[in-house]
Amino acid sequence: MKGKNIVLTGIMGCGKTTIGRMLAEKLSVEFIDLDEYIEEKWGSISELFNKGEEYFRDIESKAVREVSEKKGIVIATGGGAVKRIENVDALKKNGIIFFIDRPLENILSDIDISERPLIKEGKEKLVRIFNERYELYKSTCDVHVKNTGDIHSVISEIIAYLE
Repeated sequence: MKGKNIVLTGIMGCGKTTIGRMLAEKLSVEFIDLDEYIEEKWGSISELFNKGEEYFRDIESKAVREVSEKKGIVIATGGGAVKRIENVDALKKNGIIFFIDRPLENILSDIDISERPLIKEGKEKLVRIFNERYELYKSTCDVHVKNTGDIHSVISEIIAYLE
């Protein structure tokens, strides 16, 4: 497993960024949040989305290719990164994909929709996205990890898998 990237996927609000930061710190490796990476290089996600979802997905795919070239890091993807098989292939080339599966009701009680361009029209949209993508997350991951409460146990489960 040494040198492999740890790639976290899942629906927005499942804990990818929080878990990714803590995991990278614990393993003393670099952490890249794909959305933050995109914002640093191309501008805010909402502005990119204003040019159309396809436009944003093209930039996201470019970002995935770039970060996938690194080795031995933790990557938190955007929730829709797995919608394109080319992204999944790039991430798997040098990484292990972990699907962070958090119950939808937990996400709905926590998420701030004002900061999420894809669901700015309401939480019903998140339910729709969750239903559309759930099987995709399961079918594209190498490891399915439940996030039902304590994120420290999620981190321990990922580390145990890597050992």
